Amino acid sequence: MGISVIGEVLKKIRPTEEERAFVNGLMVELGEIAEETVGELGLEVKPYFVGSLAKDTYLAGDHDVDLFLAFPLETPPEELREKGLELGKAIAEKLDSHEVAYAEHPYVRASYRGVSVDLVPCYNVNSWRDVKTAVDRSILHTRWVNENIKGKNDEVRLLKRFLKGINAYGSEIYVRGFSGYLAEILVIKYGSFLDVLEKADFMLRQKIIDPENWLRKEPEIAMRTVKREIEEDRPLIVLDPVDPRRNVAANLSWERYGVFYFNAVEFLEGPSTKFFFPEKAEAGDYLDELRRKGTHLVTLIFGKPDLIDDLLLPQLEKSARGLEKALEREGFGVLGWNCGYSGDKAFIMLEVERVERPAVKIHPGPEFFTERGRDFYRKNGRVWLRGKMLYAEKRVKENILDVISELLEKNQASLGKNLREAVKYADFLVDYVPGELEEEAYLFLSRKKEGLKV
Repeated sequence: MGISVIGEVLKKIRPTEEERAFVNGLMVELGEIAEETVGELGLEVKPYFVGSLAKDTYLAGDHDVDLFLAFPLETPPEELREKGLELGKAIAEKLDSHEVAYAEHPYVRASYRGVSVDLVPCYNVNSWRDVKTAVDRSILHTRWVNENIKGKNDEVRLLKRFLKGINAYGSEIYVRGFSGYLAEILVIKYGSFLDVLEKADFMLRQKIIDPENWLRKEPEIAMRTVKREIEEDRPLIVLDPVDPRRNVAANLSWERYGVFYFNAVEFLEGPSTKFFFPEKAEAGDYLDELRRKGTHLVTLIFGKPDLIDDLLLPQLEKSARGLEKALEREGFGVLGWNCGYSGDKAFIMLEVERVERPAVKIHPGPEFFTERGRDFYRKNGRVWLRGKMLYAEKRVKENILDVISELLEKNQASLGKNLREAVKYADFLVDYVPGELEEEAYLFLSRKKEGLKV
């Protein structure tokens, strides 16, 4: 099934011998530079390569290097941060360029021979019981995959490229798709790329995937993880083969799994390279979409805060959802939202049913014979009864832009904490976006940005 398609795709995604030689040489050089620098600083640190290069599951042309600098377990956390950053900078000084980046603790992002190199301090762990920081498991992940992959490296490449092609790859909080490690686990567990696709429905119904039998080996800890993740309503619970406390699929959203689910079915029914290498969505006219649907587009544009995507994009999403809920409470139906940034400007788009509402709304009150009822009667102008309940007519702003302004002014919409001030000073646009956002508006309104079937 789809053998010729798979062969065609593999030719494009499998690294060539020349590429492998370049990557292997690069890793040898970086390893030697790291060892030399560790010695110069007199540190007891062991460098480890982790990630897809170390597991040989990388795609052709994708050579990002993850070099972890493992400190002894007894190293105090503050010393790990301080010495880890010092060591990372010292290594990076011998490379081409570098900058400091931030996750759980600072690390150094460098460039060497045209390749991105992350230099990340961690603890030298041998088991899940040693893990102290989120990055420590990466050493164990690499070891587990290399011990279990047994020649299925190309199958992992196929699954990764498929997930990238259907826009379901990446566990970052603003993507919420499949991580590379999750793809590796699924191929190791089920055998091949096609086997994983055929199990799309089975996995969802089985719910719990436990490659290392933690439910038998560590039942109390594993069950605690399962119960926690069931309460969080995750589509999949994949107990980390190296740590029973962790669900590898914790960041995978229902939406991204749904995209995988339907595309898996379609590929099995009609294999095609388009799943791996989709054509760019055709641009269209967002105004035509508005006319077709009879809806309206409200766009807020404001200065982009200086935050990395991992922090900025979730806050933009929270702000968009907050505005959606607040407008729904005010009687403006919201059909969808979209957010992001372009250059130094961030934006939130809201597709709404209408931009005007009546000048009054009905305000339900309490029972008339209560203290609150008497108070309600005194405070309101037009009051009437339906049975024993009081009602009043309340004047409201009619235009959606005035309503949004009032919601922001009174802090009645939940916004990302670093965006509150910026959003308050946003420019509001109705049924119009500047040129640089026209394609974004079209893809959003046509549902081609996130759509399953458009």
